[in-house]
Formats: sequence, C-alpha cells, structure tokens
Amino acid sequence: MAEDYSICVVCSGNICRSPIGEVILEDALARAGLADRVSVCSAGTGSWHLGEAADHRACAVAKSHGLDLAEHRADVFSEDHFTHVDLVLALDSGHLRALQALAPDQAARDKIHLLRSFDPEAVDEGDLEVADPYYGDRRDFEIAYDQVVAAAAGIVAHVQEELEQRVRA
Repeated sequence: MAEDYSICVVCSGNICRSPIGEVILEDALARAGLADRVSVCSAGTGSWHLGEAADHRACAVAKSHGLDLAEHRADVFSEDHFTHVDLVLALDSGHLRALQALAPDQAARDKIHLLRSFDPEAVDEGDLEVADPYYGDRRDFEIAYDQVVAAAAGIVAHVQEELEQRVRA
C-alpha cells in the first residue's frame, strides 16, 4: 500500500532531537501497524549541519534503545515540505515560530504542532519543549529521548484518527 500520511520532526540542526524523534516515531508507527501507511522524516530550521550524520550521542542513545541512526543525514525544512507533509512536529517554541513564519498559508500553519503537545502529562505541566541536549551529556540526550517517547502514543493516536477521517470523507 502506498503512503497515506507523512510526518516531519523539526529541530535546529537536525542532528540531535529531530533524528531521535524520527526513529522513535517510525518504531511506534510500525508497532501500531502503520509503517506501510505513514512515513516519517526529520529536518532542521537551519542549514549549518546539512548532510552531516546524527550527533554521536544521539546515535548512542538511539542504539541503546534498539533504534538506528547510522544512515541519518541532516536536512533543512523548506517551504516545499508543506506540500507533502501532513504533520510538522516542532521540538520547541523557537522551531514553532520559525516554521510558522515559513508557512505560506493558514493550511500550512495548521499542520505545525509542538511535539510534546501530544503528551497529556507535558500539557498538564505546561512544559511543551523538548530539552535541547546539544551542549549537554548523554543524560541530556536520554531526557530528550524520554520526552519524545512520552508523546509518541499521542502522535500515533492522532495519525490513526486522521487516517480514519480520510476514509470517512
């Protein structure tokens, strides 16, 4: 079956948080039986790491959880992404603002959400930022990993609902 839905996870340089988010969501969607219907990519708001591999600490944390970032190469989110991506997940409010400014219209802006807005506990706590681990150590990468994992079930449920609505339409 062809892909029905597309997600892009966006952080600053696309070497830490967003690649982690990409593989976590790919895994969660596969476990939900949606791997053949939903694609996931990641990108950065800036181009300074374009083409680079994921940060070695992100790779180590992903690997420790059975996920692989070995093939990841940093990309930059562009206005063109809005034409083929259904859900854009910003990792923090700075990314959210950058993506909203890049969006060509309201329909594109409506695709953009903070990733942690899909984690009810994060919403209750009023903390929707995925912590930036870049200047930290492995523990900081584990925190970012855990924050994304906590939102994954909500994202999968959202995608399932979106797919069901498309069938009903």
